[in-house]
Amino acid sequence: MAERDNNRRGNRRDRDEAPEFADRLVAINRVSKTVKGGKRFGFAALVVVGDQKGRVGFGKGKAKEVPEAIRKATEQAKRQMIRVQLREGRTLHHDMEGRHGAGKVVMRSAPEGTGIIAGGPMRAVFEMLGVKDVVSKSIGSQNPYNMIRATMDGLRKESSPRSVAQRRGKKVADILPKVDAAPAPAETAEA
Repeated sequence: MAERDNNRRGNRRDRDEAPEFADRLVAINRVSKTVKGGKRFGFAALVVVGDQKGRVGFGKGKAKEVPEAIRKATEQAKRQMIRVQLREGRTLHHDMEGRHGAGKVVMRSAPEGTGIIAGGPMRAVFEMLGVKDVVSKSIGSQNPYNMIRATMDGLRKESSPRSVAQRRGKKVADILPKVDAAPAPAETAEA
């Protein structure tokens, strides 16, 4: 019995250590605390983690040394991941807005080949999410923490056609706009 428990734990540990997530360091700040003898310096790190297949999360960590702050931020980001449905595995399903504090971001789906048009912290979120085509704009606060939180707020609001159809009790084909296979014939005027 004890051997089975050890094997289970060992398998779980091996699975957790698999490098399934990519991470991107967005910002490092040197922070200080004033104490009786002077100032104590530490570091705060902001990290975005994702599997580039529709899951993304962000975290922040503080420590006396940079690597420890990054490790803490990465662990927090992995715990706070969200899943976002992507259209055709490359872009968002619809346009959306996200807000946090004084920061506001506008995200729009884009045609194939557009690429990621986004500012620094938002670009990191989209790259870790696996989005290949998106147009976005940040308005207001340029603080990277607020920009990432606003981006995540907008991504949480996204709903796929499947979830909308399920909520309305309809089929996905009824929700999506109809696309004509053949263009209408142009009328020719005889003179």
